[in-house]
Amino acid sequence: MFIKVALLLVFFAVTIFVGFYFRNRASDVSGFVLAGRSLGPWLTAFAYGTTYFSAVVFVGYAGQFGWRFGTAAVWIGLGNAFIGSLLAWVILGRRTRIMTHHLDSATMPEFFGSRFDSRAIKIAASIIIFIFLIPYTASLYNGLSRLFAMAYGVDFSICIVAMAVLTGIYVVAGGYFATAVNDFIQGIIMLIGIVAVIAVILSDNGGFMASMNALAHVQDATVSSTPGIFTSFFGPDPLSLLGVVILTSLGTWGLPQMVQKFYAIQSEKVIFKGTVISTVFATIIAGGCYFIGSFGRLYSEMIERGADGRVSYDSIVPTILSTFPPLLIGMVIILVLAASVSTLSALVMTSASTFTLDFLKGNIFKNMNGRMQLLSIRLLIVVFIFISSVIAIVQYKGGIGFIAQLMGISWGALAGSFLAPFLYGLYWKRVSTASVWCCFIFSTSFMILNIFFRDAFPAPLQSPINAGAFAMVAGLVIVPVVSLLTKAPLKTTVESCFSCYEETIRVKVSEDLGDDEDTAQ
Repeated sequence: MFIKVALLLVFFAVTIFVGFYFRNRASDVSGFVLAGRSLGPWLTAFAYGTTYFSAVVFVGYAGQFGWRFGTAAVWIGLGNAFIGSLLAWVILGRRTRIMTHHLDSATMPEFFGSRFDSRAIKIAASIIIFIFLIPYTASLYNGLSRLFAMAYGVDFSICIVAMAVLTGIYVVAGGYFATAVNDFIQGIIMLIGIVAVIAVILSDNGGFMASMNALAHVQDATVSSTPGIFTSFFGPDPLSLLGVVILTSLGTWGLPQMVQKFYAIQSEKVIFKGTVISTVFATIIAGGCYFIGSFGRLYSEMIERGADGRVSYDSIVPTILSTFPPLLIGMVIILVLAASVSTLSALVMTSASTFTLDFLKGNIFKNMNGRMQLLSIRLLIVVFIFISSVIAIVQYKGGIGFIAQLMGISWGALAGSFLAPFLYGLYWKRVSTASVWCCFIFSTSFMILNIFFRDAFPAPLQSPINAGAFAMVAGLVIVPVVSLLTKAPLKTTVESCFSCYEETIRVKVSEDLGDDEDTAQ
């Protein structure tokens, strides 16, 4: 216990120190929200990766989908790495940085308002973000609480308060730059921890081949009668597996807390390096998490079950970790705490800055200067942390939903609403305001109906995860179809937005060879 507590105290001390050390970089709105758009490749890539992966993935998703799909769950991690990270950086990174800088946008709703020349769209987007980030935040607390209970035997409420206070202190003090530095430190911890956990699990089960052989002999007639199904290429349910890959990978393209990382990119050189670093980080972390979860069935007799005999998915990973030596348990707790705190900081920063800059500024307060904006963001960070903490306690005490389901609702509504308008908005001039409204209304309504009338949905869409994936894909169809059937946006507005891509800059020959004929001359 001494070792585990000592590791925890060191982590708390370093995190808070970083927050206060960089407080001078958070003296204005741009510095507090975007670090002055000055982050290099390592900080940007690790900020993206640590925001992506939290206790939701490590505890909720790894446990549930590792149990359901076996080693095929690793496809989810690979999808996160190559679709959610690599393609996101390649397709969105450069254009997002250029256009948001051109439009002077600090948030996603602010981008929508300028790009589609609609104040109403900006307000609607800010409200959607504020509402639907709450269940995601609650799921972060829930996942972490099970590990704390296993390692320290503390009450869930104490875990929530500790995590909330820690996050609140360093985010309010140091803003986004402090958050990015802490994300880098936390990312290093996550990389070391995930490799150590994999090594111990394989060692405990006789090595890689022996572990795979043991899993291949696991039988579950309720899932499939095929021998070795849990070590097969696509697992027992390929269609559901695809839905999870889409939700967790493509979804990042429309999540404000993820996309906003591209706003703060310093320069062109950051794009390539950040892409490589982010992809490698995601491959190790996400692939490792699902690989760990896939061996949950080897600990079947120890795993918690409900009154109906069903496995408690959220208890699978904590049960596996409970067999570890104390030092390694302490390392894993810091690993998951680091992942959760980094994600929580991104969520509260996104919610507070969005609500201030896109809802309060210009609507509730007509003349809101920079000092008032900064004060409002800091106060709202505290408010949002408090609200999400209370909801997390209520959710836990009431036994409302598994972690994965809570995240599915949040990601489905947010990415379903924003992914298509944002993606098409960066590349296609014909996107209409009506199409954006249709996407917002369809995705939020669809996910809300899925919460309250789930049994009325077709069987594949009764899962919030599959429903969220469907909402994202539907948005990619809704926006172009509605845009072609409705009034085109004003040409002057569109040309003004896209003019940033037409600007000519001079670069060194080492970066661009230029035209062959010109070079020859």
